[in-house]
Amino acid sequence: MDKSVYSLVLMDDLVHAVDQLAYERSTSRSNLINQILAEYLSFSTPEMRMKNIFDCVEQMMADMEPFQVQFQPSDAMISIRSALRYRYNPTIRYALELYRSSEPAVGEVRISMRTQSQPLIKILTEFFVLWSDLEDKLIGPRYSGGHVPCRIEPGRFIRVFTLPRQKEHRTNEGIAAAIGEYISFFDTSLKYYFSAQNAQSGQNDLNTAAVLEQNYRDYMQNEVMI
Repeated sequence: MDKSVYSLVLMDDLVHAVDQLAYERSTSRSNLINQILAEYLSFSTPEMRMKNIFDCVEQMMADMEPFQVQFQPSDAMISIRSALRYRYNPTIRYALELYRSSEPAVGEVRISMRTQSQPLIKILTEFFVLWSDLEDKLIGPRYSGGHVPCRIEPGRFIRVFTLPRQKEHRTNEGIAAAIGEYISFFDTSLKYYFSAQNAQSGQNDLNTAAVLEQNYRDYMQNEVMI
């Protein structure tokens, strides 16, 4: 949705109250006024859609023990953290960002780890490569060019989420559920991979990859791909 600049004459005290509320909600004056008018007119804005999805994701993650949801000073992003039981006890961070437009991509998650350990970063990046290859193999044909939209950097994985194929799952609640389930499954798979590194060998690498692939196939049968 496009935005334009409009001139309004408002009472100073009213603007002060709006600014105070905008500060409390970590948003801007313009965005808050936009939301208030949209709610009054029963008009859905991209910000309202994003907030609804985030609220659903937060509620979903609250029921999952490993996760802690932290809202950011942005209407378009939240941060989800999960502790990894491995040397140095690193924290996995899932920075979930939603786009203002939801056609065809609805947002992305940027996954990283708070650590300076190069061995840990190496293992993490190896998992990202394995995961990307696995997704291309199993669900790549669903996407343009036969490749799941993602990007791998040292110690960082960016995965783009697209609208579910099924129209009945394209509601805010449906999108939130699909995103939450993906993050939960990814987190479980990552922790399994790290636990397997304690007894790593060439054969174990093959076994680990086979288990992850079977788990992903099970996930495909039960969850909505996004």
